[in-house]
Amino acid sequence: MEKLSRREFVRVSALATAATVAAACAQPTATPEAAATTAPTATTAASGGEATAVPTEVTAVSRFNEAPMLAEKVAAGALPPVEDRIPENPAVLPVAESIGQYGGTWRCGFKGVSDVTGQTYMNWNSLTRFNPDLTITAMLAESWEMSADATTWTWHLRAGTCWSDGTPLTTEDVQWWYDNYAMNTVLNPSGISAFKTGSGDDSQMCALEVVDDFTFILTFAHPNPLFGYLVIWREFPMMPGYYLEQYHADFADATALAAMVADGQYADWAALFTEKRQEHLNPEVPRLDVWLYTNEAANELVITERNAYCWMVDEEGNQLPYVDYINYRLFETIDVFNMWVVNGEIDMQARHIDSANFTLFKENEDAGGYDVLLALSASIIAVQPNLTCKQPELRTFFNVRDVRFALNFAVNRDEMNELIYDGLQVPMQYSPLSVDPLAYPEQAYANLEYDPDKANDLLDAAGYSEKSADGYRLFPETGEIISFEMEGLEPSGSPYEDAMILVSQYWQAIGIKAVYKYSERSLYEEHQQANEMLCGTWSADRTVMTLLAPDNIFIGNNTQRPWADAWGQWYNDPTQPNAEEPPADHWIRTIWDLWDQIKVEGDEATRTSMFHQILDVWKEEMPMQGYLGEAPYPVIKNKHMHNYVGGYPEGWLTHGISVLNCPTFYYDDPENH
Repeated sequence: MEKLSRREFVRVSALATAATVAAACAQPTATPEAAATTAPTATTAASGGEATAVPTEVTAVSRFNEAPMLAEKVAAGALPPVEDRIPENPAVLPVAESIGQYGGTWRCGFKGVSDVTGQTYMNWNSLTRFNPDLTITAMLAESWEMSADATTWTWHLRAGTCWSDGTPLTTEDVQWWYDNYAMNTVLNPSGISAFKTGSGDDSQMCALEVVDDFTFILTFAHPNPLFGYLVIWREFPMMPGYYLEQYHADFADATALAAMVADGQYADWAALFTEKRQEHLNPEVPRLDVWLYTNEAANELVITERNAYCWMVDEEGNQLPYVDYINYRLFETIDVFNMWVVNGEIDMQARHIDSANFTLFKENEDAGGYDVLLALSASIIAVQPNLTCKQPELRTFFNVRDVRFALNFAVNRDEMNELIYDGLQVPMQYSPLSVDPLAYPEQAYANLEYDPDKANDLLDAAGYSEKSADGYRLFPETGEIISFEMEGLEPSGSPYEDAMILVSQYWQAIGIKAVYKYSERSLYEEHQQANEMLCGTWSADRTVMTLLAPDNIFIGNNTQRPWADAWGQWYNDPTQPNAEEPPADHWIRTIWDLWDQIKVEGDEATRTSMFHQILDVWKEEMPMQGYLGEAPYPVIKNKHMHNYVGGYPEGWLTHGISVLNCPTFYYDDPENH
């Protein structure tokens, strides 16, 4: 089996990807206040155009069908008829290939409770969603309107939508969410970022007005033209208060609540409430998801089953999803997961599938009964020295501009690409991908040369010329060796770990001692939130649909990539215990000022220009070092599963494989699965 070349990858997938994103960047044709019709959908430019309702003709579905496992319950009197379980005007999901068949179990792998993001991809839904062409359309909302000044958003829910226990969804659930969760200063001391505008002292939560049972209005203190995108990230402005009240201090009996807190060893009622509202920790909480947890995510085998009250159908009126169950099986090492793949024990998965293993997976396609399709990875291999780390000497070191450039020039990207990734990736800094409307080659491909002599000269000139007997550079303040851990999520044996080990060797050659350390995600996040991480190595994504990231790596408020950990925490919430205000004259404030302007700017071209100014700061200051990107992303698909096709960007902002509507995936032989 020959290895996949970069040229072959481009031939089979890049054209499809480019066409997809290009189509999404077309200017919207709707006016700012398009009138709602009986059954509208909505589209808008994925590059950040205003999200406005666009009425279209939708063929009415006169008859609905359901899965056999649900029909049996209806016949036994355990469920209402399907017509009574779905909205009057359900969300209609297009299929990529064909109308499907009901039944079967979809098998996946996961790394633990902290890896539930991969599980939410399958269930992804909110008021809006992405179409496969990366425009957005109505989902839980039947339609919406945005005011001309982008401060007022009117939302219309689908009448007849139910929670998973059959309770009708109405604006009463929106009001409960707003009054008792979003505005509760114990649960959300600083509000919820997706529903706020402004920054600093001018940061304000939106106001809510309920119009009727299915219509509500959110009014912002500042223009919020991208809000239609921000709610895609499972930002549900509704909660099943009728269930959650038993865990809320404003409703529950104080004695009973205190007993639950004590019995569960929670810190307080807020910790109890936070756990009970999350479906992967509490399967009993009513949900609006496609598949429902039957057990907690802490189990070795997590089983989710179809929601009988799912409010989505296909174009022929078949209630979705097609697949009955999704099972998530826990793996401890990536080698075990890879063995499951080649043995045909994984039916459909992109998460944890590494391009460095393409040849292994391809060689075992027929024996394993799967196909290897190709997407485009949105992640870039990168290292994030923490400019706000608590170690004083290291903090000073990282904050020297020439030090950051020295660490950059010390790494041989071409060699890394060939040795670990078979030459499949593209040397680049952290930057929007070439298929994104915000692509900026002037920054993406700047300062990529391998020049250890320049790196040494920069470190010497920066005052770090003294070395130990072993050749390591010394902190001038203490005379100790410059040494730190590079903390990451990729376990032993993974290609990413190999890349980080190679980085540490390159740095060792210029006198810097760095060691890669694997941490389980929950421990990684604990270190990061405490600002105890010296240097992060989590691959950097948010490179497609970049402006839409509510936590954006480019501005430093995505502190999981902790190049500005304490400053990013301050930007998000100054009351956080490890938050720290940056110096008044620091260049990160230029980034923040531009970002605040971008968030309220209604003109796409102006937003793009402003974002490129942010990238100019990145080019000048190099907050973190990027190495390789634009990688082919293998996706494993059982040969009998349909409605997933390759060629799409695979990343967090586009929700991974969910952009192709996971509820429509199906087996052509469900009885064998």
